[in-house]
Amino acid sequence: MLERVSFHGPDTVLPARLPVRQLARATVAACSLAAAELSALRGAGRRGDGRPGGGRRGDGQPGGGQAGVGPREGVAVEEVPAVRIDQGAVATAFVSERHLQIDGRTPVSFAPLSGFWQAADGWVRTHANYPHHRARLLTALGLPDGTGPDQLAATLRDHPAEWIQERAYEAGALAVAVVPARETTHPLAEIRTVGETAPRPLPAAALPAAGIRVLDLTRVIAGPVATRTLALLGADVLRIDTPRLPEAEDAHADTGFGKRSTRLDLADPAARAAFEDLLATADVVVSGYRPGALDTHGLAPDALLERRPGLIVAQLNAWGWTGPWAARRGFDSLVQAGVGIAATEAGPDGHPGVLPAQALDHGTGYLIAAGVLRALTDQRTGRPGGRHLRFSLAGTASWLQHGIATVPPLNDEPYAPGAGLAETDSSYGRLRHALPPVAYDGAPADWARPPGRWGTDEPVWL
Repeated sequence: MLERVSFHGPDTVLPARLPVRQLARATVAACSLAAAELSALRGAGRRGDGRPGGGRRGDGQPGGGQAGVGPREGVAVEEVPAVRIDQGAVATAFVSERHLQIDGRTPVSFAPLSGFWQAADGWVRTHANYPHHRARLLTALGLPDGTGPDQLAATLRDHPAEWIQERAYEAGALAVAVVPARETTHPLAEIRTVGETAPRPLPAAALPAAGIRVLDLTRVIAGPVATRTLALLGADVLRIDTPRLPEAEDAHADTGFGKRSTRLDLADPAARAAFEDLLATADVVVSGYRPGALDTHGLAPDALLERRPGLIVAQLNAWGWTGPWAARRGFDSLVQAGVGIAATEAGPDGHPGVLPAQALDHGTGYLIAAGVLRALTDQRTGRPGGRHLRFSLAGTASWLQHGIATVPPLNDEPYAPGAGLAETDSSYGRLRHALPPVAYDGAPADWARPPGRWGTDEPVWL
């Protein structure tokens, strides 16, 4: 299928010592190719002349009126729409949170107490964007609530980086010592087939994920990028959050496109019943919580697959699925520090550096979407059964550091970020946002709906 993929646009985007441009375009290409293949399997709602067509299904989903797509032996290469990836559009999408404007206001990505700080013997990276993480960090260090950057810097200089890291971990806060680049072995993706249940048929449709129901149990960037992409491709995506954990509305304004969002306390019997009703007809569950965090609610992957045979369960975590850090909290910036990327990208003065985008987050998001789309195709081409997919930011980091060759630019075509931006009215106000980079012949150019207010939708399928 790789012969269906080509790249164009500026080669000079996302400059770094590590091959970030190659990672970004490869993950978007993988997602686009998976979407194109599923689109071909479903007929893409095309007429005989190859132009998009098809009417509406009786249940209100896009598509034709023919019988559903059942098991078949794959899709012929020539049937798969061509994938042509614009590297400029990819670069813009990989920093979508930086391009976002809400009624002309540009949100702040990192809070004052998030960043690199000198420790007594090196450097440490903190993440204190959420109020509860900020409070825990200050508590761990014995600092008052009103602490500012200067006071935090003075305190951190008195302690070793690893001491700060472990003290924060014990308090549920987020700080990671910056380490030298080193070999890591986390896999990029893990796939497990569970059972032999045949999936429900999918009728012909103009969009590859039309009619697919996705429960989105993710937060921040990577998981929401994955489900935002599935929504672009036609899925009915419902994000579910606990009312006990706040979310940044600005972040949701970026990653909530195409989706709906509700809040359910799974410890409440009525809310749990509503969740089980949703799960009963879901096709996909995407989870971004730490390993084991949802198990106490009976939502471990095997439990979900037992209750809903044929389900696709995609899991994401920060630090990989094995080893002593598997259950730790983490974000893209912390993983960059903890696996050696920050050291590799350091400046001449030794100050740790960062990638030109939160590429672990965005790249992993597109890989998750690709895995889900590929599983949907795989289930219907003679390999039935549920799927358990696992991804991690550390796995994507390992691939970036050791699995991608650095290739010098082949052109000096100028990069114009504005070409990948659009403006949309929403309940948040007028949004300037990045357009989706997923591209194949017939792909949607934008989401069908802007983000609604976080947590305000009803817990029902469309």
